Amino acid sequence: MDSRAAVIAIIVKRNESANEINAVLHEYGEYIIGRMGIPYHKKNINIISIAIDAPQDIINTLAGKIGRIEGVTTKTVYSPE
Repeated sequence: MDSRAAVIAIIVKRNESANEINAVLHEYGEYIIGRMGIPYHKKNINIISIAIDAPQDIINTLAGKIGRIEGVTTKTVYSPE
C-alpha cells in the first residue's frame, strides 16, 4: 500500500490526557517522522504536531484514536498523492 506524508495537529485541553496520547503515539511510532509539542500557557492548552509517513488508513486510524481521547481535538493535512 502506498504511503503518504501528513501532519496531524493535536490540541490538548486536559493535561490528564497526555499519557493516553503518548501510548497511542508509541503504538504508531514506526510511522512517525517527528513530533513537536508546545505548551501554550496563555490559553491553558498544549499544541502537538505529528509528522507522519504511512498508508492513509493508518494515518486516519491514528488521528481517530487520538481525537476520541477526552479533551483532545485533531485535524490532519495530507501531502498530495
